[in-house]
Amino acid sequence: MSSTSTVLFHKRVTAAGVLIAAGIVFGDIGTSPLYTLNAVFHGRVITEEVALGALSAIFWTLFFQTTLKYVIITLQADNKGEGGIFSLYALIRRYWGHWLLIPAMAGGAFLIADGIITPPISVASAIEGLQKFNPHLNTVPIIIAILVGLFLFQQFGTERIGKIFGPVMSVWFTFIGVLGIMAMTQYPSVLKALNPYYAYVMLREVPGGFWLLGSIFLCTTGAEALYSDMGHVGRNNIRISWIYIKVMLILAYAGQTAWLLNHVGETTGEVSPFFHIVPDSIYIPAVIIATMATIIASQALISGCFTLINEAIRLDIWPRHRVLFPGNMKGQLYIPFINWFLMAGCIGMVLYFKESTKMEAAFGLSVTLTMLMSTVLINFYLHAKRVPFIWVVLITGIFLAIETAFLVANMQKIHEGGWITLIIGAGLFLIMFIWHRGRAIKRKLVKLVPVDDYVDLLKRLSTDEHIPKYATNLVYLTASGSSRKIEKTAIDSILRRAPKRADVYWFVHINVLDEPYAMRYHVHTIVKNDVYFVEFNLGFRIDPRIDFYFRQVVEDLAKNNEVDVSERYEKNYQDSQIGDFRFLVLDSFLSFENDMPFFKSFVMKSYFNLKLLSVKEAVNFGLDPSNVTVEKYPVVVTPVQMPRLIRE
Repeated sequence: MSSTSTVLFHKRVTAAGVLIAAGIVFGDIGTSPLYTLNAVFHGRVITEEVALGALSAIFWTLFFQTTLKYVIITLQADNKGEGGIFSLYALIRRYWGHWLLIPAMAGGAFLIADGIITPPISVASAIEGLQKFNPHLNTVPIIIAILVGLFLFQQFGTERIGKIFGPVMSVWFTFIGVLGIMAMTQYPSVLKALNPYYAYVMLREVPGGFWLLGSIFLCTTGAEALYSDMGHVGRNNIRISWIYIKVMLILAYAGQTAWLLNHVGETTGEVSPFFHIVPDSIYIPAVIIATMATIIASQALISGCFTLINEAIRLDIWPRHRVLFPGNMKGQLYIPFINWFLMAGCIGMVLYFKESTKMEAAFGLSVTLTMLMSTVLINFYLHAKRVPFIWVVLITGIFLAIETAFLVANMQKIHEGGWITLIIGAGLFLIMFIWHRGRAIKRKLVKLVPVDDYVDLLKRLSTDEHIPKYATNLVYLTASGSSRKIEKTAIDSILRRAPKRADVYWFVHINVLDEPYAMRYHVHTIVKNDVYFVEFNLGFRIDPRIDFYFRQVVEDLAKNNEVDVSERYEKNYQDSQIGDFRFLVLDSFLSFENDMPFFKSFVMKSYFNLKLLSVKEAVNFGLDPSNVTVEKYPVVVTPVQMPRLIRE
């Protein structure tokens, strides 16, 4: 996507774009009225100070965290039209270096951890509305059944059913807004809580009022996902739709607060305040539409996790997995390993917590950490855009102060279940760190040699008929970004082992760009008709189908007479004018001949264990298995210093 088309995409506002934004972008934050105030008042006697203070804190949290930070400021940080914490990192690393990868990995890890807790708490909060009729109803089997169906459906894509997401969520937002207005008629003065004074009273004068911020923070969960989905609908469509959605959310929270103020001295019981304001005549339809909204919200977050992992793979900070594209919708993809991992995690959450009110302890902590990391990156983005220093300090200072307060408030929930998402997030971060660090150590061990030193040998080998021909076109994938130097392991594979004779030797390098949808290539002719170097420059969201792309490149070269293999004898028996291909993939393993320090040994052993769980290079780069040969070679990081044998 060119810079001009990116600008036009973000400026364009259409009814369809606004509708899609409502369905995809705001699903998570749009279902938060189901559980936010329920988390605040669960096990607590309703008081006027807490009710008004909570509504005031929710209003200003939505203003600062969602509207100001994400909708106004962060959406400006688009990477060729794409958003999300990894896109933001790719956008600014050229200015500030790779050390920013640490907060990016931490933010991404805890956002994925959020993807494990969001579907259970959202679906549970809707299904638990049935407990108004049967307080002893066991909702766990129903929740698990819905989640299993949701994850089973991922492999088919959402291209068709996704068209109803926008209309359903639009109905949902209108529904909760109307409910709020109806409930407010019982206590119209509830809107005075929009005055921040009431939040101050709750925090300052109510015993334990500060710690309620941990529950109030749930109202803004989904703001980070909002940024990640920018590339699907465009910046201005998100901003326009947010105006309506925010009004509906505030009305929904105000309506629930009006009900709370009419029940001061009581408790909410087992049912969320949201369902208390639903008239009995439409109660069942309300549960149904709430369930549909939570399923759509969960679907959006799961898809967001797929996108996040795919970006991490392209940025070389996550083990490679098989990535499938089940539909024709832009950005839609499916990663089987991640799908089943998320499903197992969600089911585990439901079985462990059983109730949505218990899940919220694990929920807010991971989102807070993600937002803190994004604030760090936004700070450097503003510096890169040459925003005046005083404004950068003011903006990031406000966000850091708010998010630090929320983080401290959430810390008390670690023993209540927050430790689970901390462990999950830390584990995911460790995987990213090990993969990135292990590849960096391995990359430093790669020895590059000048291609020119071996050109004569390669030319002689290609015409030596005493050696059986290995392939017409022998293709090596290389990590070298230079056409003048190639890995010594590739040269040894051709010459030192059983020599591999071919008419043409190709060295192919895949360069993953910081932009998302680039598809370019460049060819260096080292020796015409003998040795070529092909560089693919692909965006980090492009499926690297190298087998297909490479054939296209060779066909283009043949048409332009830049390569000629017309004299080969096989052409008399084949339809192809360019002959057969053999891709040779060099795969490493950790040699026993290593004597590394403990930490480096831990990193490298963990890295190679992760390689066993990841998809193979041939699959990752879309190579036809019938055309691929894999050769193993040992990696020696620190050679073992062994005494020499003594001959007797």
